[in-house]
Amino acid sequence: MPAKIYTDKDADLAVLKDKTCAVIGFGSQGHAHALNLKDSGAKVIIGLYPKSKSRIEAEKLGFKVYDTAEAVKKADVIFLAVPDVRASEVYAKDVAPNLSKGKTLLFSHGFAIVYKTIVPPSDVDVIMVAPKGPGHIVRRQYTEGKGVPALIAVAQDASKKAKKIALAWAKGIGSTRGGVFETSFQEETETDLFGEQTVLCGGVSHLIQAGFETLVEAGYQPEMAYFEVLHELKLIVDLINESGISGMRFSISETAKWGDVSVGPKIIDASVKKRMGAALKEIKSGKFAKEWLAEHQTGRAKYSELLKKGEEHPIEKVGARLRSTMPWIQKSNIKGAKAAYISTTEGKAAPKAAAKPAAKAPARKPASKAKKG
Repeated sequence: MPAKIYTDKDADLAVLKDKTCAVIGFGSQGHAHALNLKDSGAKVIIGLYPKSKSRIEAEKLGFKVYDTAEAVKKADVIFLAVPDVRASEVYAKDVAPNLSKGKTLLFSHGFAIVYKTIVPPSDVDVIMVAPKGPGHIVRRQYTEGKGVPALIAVAQDASKKAKKIALAWAKGIGSTRGGVFETSFQEETETDLFGEQTVLCGGVSHLIQAGFETLVEAGYQPEMAYFEVLHELKLIVDLINESGISGMRFSISETAKWGDVSVGPKIIDASVKKRMGAALKEIKSGKFAKEWLAEHQTGRAKYSELLKKGEEHPIEKVGARLRSTMPWIQKSNIKGAKAAYISTTEGKAAPKAAAKPAAKAPARKPASKAKKG
């Protein structure tokens, strides 16, 4: 059966009317949830550790900021918006001692609950609201009167109102405008990790690097390799996002289509799918989570080494030089603590249009079949 899609009419912001919502952490998701909820009329406070650099930013945006433990004491709904590897530490030190009966603990990812790095008491609600997009997009879509679709899940329903709270929160951040889907903590966690590792991040980035290396090693100019395996990827992904894989194929040349369907399966073949299955097995068994937590606890040496190796790949230098000649591409600062959430829309009140879904955009004409290939 198709999944039920919850929209604005299925959620009631009044559920949060007499509640204090604490956002613990002010990074990518934390800042977006906090700003959107505030603009939706909810009472929102921020919880941060004493020396957090985000305190000044949160205060500038009009929030009352408290030490984490104090924020948890004051709140009815606590959103633990901190990295997976830090969640258990923050929970044990500041959240658990102040998590009294009747409160709600909210996550945007199920990692901590599924792998039991956090085990909440049975007398609190445990819910998830997971927008399917990064924080700055969640915020931008909201200010434009739209919303990023989200997943909701209930792990514990002590109050018998947990789902209503999850839907109200989802509405407060704008996600019921885009559509909300119900899932479980386990399904969200396992599919999310699988997608990140094998397709969206790990799969795509290494496919790009391998393609770049193959062309350069064969004697082609690095700039040509960059355009063909990275720059034009956005065109293809946008077409897929707009109308599916078949829709993308409709918009490319016959030559590109034939190469897609005849050569693609030779590259991404049964052996790749088999290794994807092995990766999923390690996610489901908890092996991946155990190894990642151990890497964090022992200083992240291998993690840092692998990231540095990626930053030093030749495609990064070529790409930076070429992107500097493209004024239409938004330049992003990937260094610094605030890079994850500072944007031009923050601190501004949401426009009146944000109170209702934006008007449907006019249908786009199909792209030229000769556009690529």
